[in-house]
Amino acid sequence: MPTTTLDLEKMKISAGHACRLMKVLSNPDRLMLLCQLSQGEKRVGELEEILGIVQPTLSQQLTVLRDEELVTTRRDGKNIYYQIASPQALAVMNVLFAQFCEPQEGASA
Repeated sequence: MPTTTLDLEKMKISAGHACRLMKVLSNPDRLMLLCQLSQGEKRVGELEEILGIVQPTLSQQLTVLRDEELVTTRRDGKNIYYQIASPQALAVMNVLFAQFCEPQEGASA
């Protein structure tokens, strides 16, 4: 009977990437930012208004997300737009959204 051998070195590298993503997501502000961005591209001002995160904190957390290459930006005039760049981060956010944000069947509003 053939067995599949997992490449231990590849697993270690993948585990490191997963842990790094989980560490970034462990901050509530960054998690909320990525949750909003999982629904589509947003302007910085929109994110500030929707989430109520004050500008210095918002800028700091968006910098972390950029540095980790989880989001990309584009400029349109004076506006800077953010979107999720990492398919892995988007997949995790979709699972978190389904588990914690979507209305549950039978739940009262």
